[in-house]
Amino acid sequence: MDRMDRELFQFYKMSASGNDFIMIDNRDKVVDQLFPDVREFVVKVCRRRLSVGADGLILIERSPTVDFSWRFFNADGSEADMCGNGGRCAARFAFVNGIAGKRMAFETLAGVMKAEILGAQVKLQLTTPTDLKLDYPVALEHRELFVSSVNTGVPHVIILTDNVDHAPVEELGRVLRYHKEFSPHGTNVDFVTVIDKKNVKLRTYERGVEGETLACGTGAVAASVVLKHKGLTGERINLLTRGGEVLRVTVGDEVYLEGDARIIYIGKLMQEAIQ
Repeated sequence: MDRMDRELFQFYKMSASGNDFIMIDNRDKVVDQLFPDVREFVVKVCRRRLSVGADGLILIERSPTVDFSWRFFNADGSEADMCGNGGRCAARFAFVNGIAGKRMAFETLAGVMKAEILGAQVKLQLTTPTDLKLDYPVALEHRELFVSSVNTGVPHVIILTDNVDHAPVEELGRVLRYHKEFSPHGTNVDFVTVIDKKNVKLRTYERGVEGETLACGTGAVAASVVLKHKGLTGERINLLTRGGEVLRVTVGDEVYLEGDARIIYIGKLMQEAIQ
């Protein structure tokens, strides 16, 4: 086997609600030892068709206080504080690999998250949402748009629409993601149609991915928080995602996100994957 064909390390490919992630056990810092510039590595390995391909990459690392900690990277190499779908994958990965039990806690940049394994489903407790603002104007080039926003570990803007299937997710999402109102870090943008008090349809433009994804866990929670405070839904909400899965969110004194976390395959990363 020549140098270009050498094996680097094992990884898992996982998916939650259509968001896909590369999962790596980095408790012994194998990634850092091989790639001093971790962000460059993330960009290369997340390329679709040329490498593994994913919306993001998650490194599972040691924690002195809870079961484990993580580092979460978007496909563009940016490091994010939190990701709901990624959090569920991290929890199941940790359980399957004996890093944590069925009930666990793990560190993120947004704080400590708690999770419970329910077969292939994971129930994730997120940190308390912050910076809730309802129905305020944002100036666009030719009009004014009223939005709501909240931080559920990462920032989200919520736009209510009568028909989310025809919403300009890519076009308007890109404009708001970089809007000066949300500088310097930008925002995720969620388009929401309320079906009834318990059911909602959701589409999300995700920063870092820089486009629409099939689902967004923190976006589902953000939409649920805004809708509950506006009196449009109750505490328990079912959110139909673009990928077809229903995410379940509970907004009370504590906030929970429940959905699947699928193991797609286990592979060995080769040197050629990062060329």
